[in-house]
Amino acid sequence: MAVYKVSYVVTGSDHPGGIVNLEKLPKVGESIQVGNADLKVIEIFELIPPRRDFYYMHATCEFVERE
Repeated sequence: MAVYKVSYVVTGSDHPGGIVNLEKLPKVGESIQVGNADLKVIEIFELIPPRRDFYYMHATCEFVERE
């Protein structure tokens, strides 16, 4: 099973960002939940080549407005 280690940054905020392990690679436009934060992915790219079943990615995100 693949593990995506995703480093994320939230634009336009003082949110510290972080690193999460996901079983599915997020796509641009998709929403992800990290802790209590609902985030929308606006950019994603590979940081370094994969090692075995580990993929190292970076995601730039923005907060999703809750209705």
